[in-house]
This record gives sequence, C-alpha cells and structure tokens, in this order.
Amino acid sequence: MSRVVLRPLISADAPALTAYRNDPEVARYQGWPLPYPLAAAEALIHTMDGRTPGQDGWTQLALADADTGALLGDLAVRGAGQQAEVGITLAPHAQGYGLAAEGLNLLIAHLFGALALHRVYASVDPRNRRAAALLARAGFRHEGTTLESYLHRGGWADDAIHGLLAREWRARHPQENLVS
Repeated sequence: MSRVVLRPLISADAPALTAYRNDPEVARYQGWPLPYPLAAAEALIHTMDGRTPGQDGWTQLALADADTGALLGDLAVRGAGQQAEVGITLAPHAQGYGLAAEGLNLLIAHLFGALALHRVYASVDPRNRRAAALLARAGFRHEGTTLESYLHRGGWADDAIHGLLAREWRARHPQENLVS
C-alpha cells in the first residue's frame, strides 16, 4: 500500500507550499521566483482548480500523506500529444524516505495507463544529482544534455533530458496491467 496519494492542490496547502518553495535547497534548481510569497501559492492553487493531467499546459498535483492528507510536495505534468513532461518538488521534511519515488510512480502509472501516453520525460539541471537518481530509479534514461541552454537565476544552465517509454515502463511493471 502506498504511503502517498496524488490529489488536487487545495487552499489549505498554501502555507506549506509557500514554506518549502522558499527553502533555498528546495528552490535551488527550480524556476519559480524567490521569495515565493503566499499570494503566489494561493494563485497557483486557484489556477489548478479543476485541472487534470492530460490537459494542455502545466497541471500541478499535491503529493500528500495517504493517512493524514498533509502536503509533502507537488508533482507537475505538462502534456503534448502522446508525450508529457514531469517534475517533482518535495518538502525538506519528506525527503530521504522514498516518498518522491512513490509519488512519481503513481503519476507515471496514470500517464501510461489511463492516458495511454507513449513517452514521459523530465528536464533537470545536471547538478541536481538527487533528481537524476530519482529518475533513474523510476526507469528513466539520460537522453542527453544541452549545454547552457536556459537562463536560470541570472546565469546560463545546462539541461539534462531523461526519458521513459511506455513499453519500458510495462517491462518493469507488468503487474500494472496498463493500456497499450
């Protein structure tokens, strides 16, 4: 049984979302502006109201404790046809327990199952070794790195692309009974 659930972000999540998005170590490789005010968290939650993965644009989901419903982090998904980009952010108190992996696996199972996507990918700063390791554990391959390809907090940063095909996921998770 999973220790986490994916659910829509709710108004009560705003303070926790604001707190971990303002943590320098959490925000280090992320694109949101700092400081990240409570009003920004509230606006994000409002914007996500009624959104589900598979719609155009980014959809942000809460990664929550399965027992208490407390916000542990968030996952993002942006669909484009038969592919989707994913991202994950975890609050400091939830890091190091495998919760990000559980949440990412739930999202991937949904994307390859219910949405029947062909490929899921993630774009990460190659210095973010923890994110790269998480993706590798989930079965993603490092597909390549573009050098100094995006402007991040006033400097040029590299971008490492990691990808996972539905057939690769099914080979690792035959019990999921996914749609082909």
